[in-house]
Amino acid sequence: MIKSNLLGNETSPYLLQHKNNPVHWMAWSPRAFQIARSEEKPVLLSVGYAACHWCHVMAHESFEDTVTAQLMNANFINIKVDREERPDIDKVYMTALQALGQQGGWPLTMFLDGDGRPFWGGTYFPPEPKYSQPAFKTVLTEISRIWREEPYKIKNTATAIIAGLQRPATNPPNVTITAAQIETAANVILEAVDPQFGGLRGAPKFPQAPIFEFLWSTALHPYNPARVAAVGTTLTQISQGGIYDHLGGGIARYSVDALWLVPHFEKMLYDNAQYVSLLTRVWLATSNPLYCIRIEETINFVLSQMTTPEGLFASSYDADSEGEEGKYYIWSKSEIETVLGPVSASQFCHHYGVTSAGNWERHNILNRSHNISLQNHEIEASLSSARKQLLSSRATRPKPGFDNKVLADWNGLMISALAEAAWVFQQSHWAAAARSAMAAILRIHWHDNRLFHSSKGTDARHEATSDGYANLITACRALHLLTADAEYLNTATELAEALIKNHWDQSEGGLLFASRRAEELPVRIRTIHDDATPNANGVMIANFAALHHLNGMPKHLNHAQKIATAFSADVQGNPFAAPTYLKNIRYLYDPIQIVITGSVSRQLLYETVCNTGLDIIIQQITDPNMLPADHPARAKFSTNNDPAIFICRGNTCAAPVRHQDELTEALNILGLRMLPSGIH
Repeated sequence: MIKSNLLGNETSPYLLQHKNNPVHWMAWSPRAFQIARSEEKPVLLSVGYAACHWCHVMAHESFEDTVTAQLMNANFINIKVDREERPDIDKVYMTALQALGQQGGWPLTMFLDGDGRPFWGGTYFPPEPKYSQPAFKTVLTEISRIWREEPYKIKNTATAIIAGLQRPATNPPNVTITAAQIETAANVILEAVDPQFGGLRGAPKFPQAPIFEFLWSTALHPYNPARVAAVGTTLTQISQGGIYDHLGGGIARYSVDALWLVPHFEKMLYDNAQYVSLLTRVWLATSNPLYCIRIEETINFVLSQMTTPEGLFASSYDADSEGEEGKYYIWSKSEIETVLGPVSASQFCHHYGVTSAGNWERHNILNRSHNISLQNHEIEASLSSARKQLLSSRATRPKPGFDNKVLADWNGLMISALAEAAWVFQQSHWAAAARSAMAAILRIHWHDNRLFHSSKGTDARHEATSDGYANLITACRALHLLTADAEYLNTATELAEALIKNHWDQSEGGLLFASRRAEELPVRIRTIHDDATPNANGVMIANFAALHHLNGMPKHLNHAQKIATAFSADVQGNPFAAPTYLKNIRYLYDPIQIVITGSVSRQLLYETVCNTGLDIIIQQITDPNMLPADHPARAKFSTNNDPAIFICRGNTCAAPVRHQDELTEALNILGLRMLPSGIH
């Protein structure tokens, strides 16, 4: 029998937040389920994360309450899980909750039998009935009664849920998503975009990076002004809205309103990584100065405030400080006047929407939504000085909670964003940080062809998900673009081999989310759907295709094609569910490749990438035999070693490019001219 709280030896900041609860919590382990079976008790599984506001609310209301804890301890084996540390567990039970017809969210509260099979659940439960939810103590009492008096109901429900989760896909064989279907999907998404404020219509509004990455990828070849405008409006409104931290840099997880004004103040690494990545892509085509500023500010925020001593990137900042959501970030007009003085404060308040009445709960969330245009140099310099003063003042406040654990998948996203931005803007500091982070993640997380998901310091734990492998392979490709170092391609190939070994679904095709090494899971989920981050199956279509073009291995192309076929039926009815898949289907069947020979000028290569975009395959060679046998550039390869760029689209390559006039001609032949100059 568990007689105490056992979370004190965990490394997860979220689990450690609960180590002093009167609840007899255990971490997820086979032992916990052995105890549940031996004591014939159901399992209460509570899943959350350190930056989750409602997780804190339920903890304070219920898990810190002695009476509630007594009910839990007497009737349940209580397991606490950090969803960021164990996304494989969260994925199973969140999917189960949705199978029960309920809306997902965190905290996730699920009830399981001794074999880990779910039979009922929900999200946040209040201490007293409200929000159309029963009181948590009532839930505990009733579940305990059913467990004792009507066990057949629990058995039948658990069996049905697991059967549903294990049900194989029924995709028709050899279905191919066509270019016309991708165009239709892009048009459906475009219709759902708010034309005034960007993002998908309605509230709350999330950045939805995978959706807008896909929309941007369909806006370029050929040029589609409506899609360009939709992505540009979204990025500009986020960049000038309250969801952006105008003092410290970086974006919050989402906005509770349709205007991007009031954020849910938690700041996640994955959001900021994807924000930088999409800004960089759009800046390449538009040269919008606002995007350049936000890229620099956000990267500086991550490097200064979210980097661990090991050179890796931490997970998140909490929404709450001093027990209040957003307190660290909001201002009264009088506070600003005290810091800046009346003259500077007047100018600042005008540009950042600050009033005596406030714009949120009698306080002010800084924003520039009412006038999104940058001002002249003199005004912007004055505002920059004011922001520095306010940031210095804000730093004296009690800070939000910081989750300093390192996650392989989120670090992969950030390393990619850093490496790409470093290449585009020629920032050696960013390049060094990206290379250092990759070296550290491999040193700490990658052992004996096995990737670990989470670490604290140098202590890495838990099997990586397929997302972890996929995002780090993408990061290796970005670092290869940045450095031309073949070792990054070797690492990408090694990661791909381990991914196939640990995650490939031999029966249905595609990648399982959880590793086969994670033996304690009751079922393994296989999906193509993106969450707030891109899905590994969608990501690996591009990665496998790129590795094939770079190393000539047919099996990599075969895996890309198998993923494409395995999920084709799943995505045809709902383009919002799998935009990464749709984006990379285009990459698979219409790849753009750049082959460089000799010492081509940086400017010529840069101009080429400005017109093709970053979602391309680049390699530097000295001999045509370095190219795979079926590479379309082999026939075009010059017999002399004059520096040149070969641009290929699909199986067609233009003549070698040595200067600007030839570049323009080559791009026109391949249909790769991106945007009219001056488009912002």
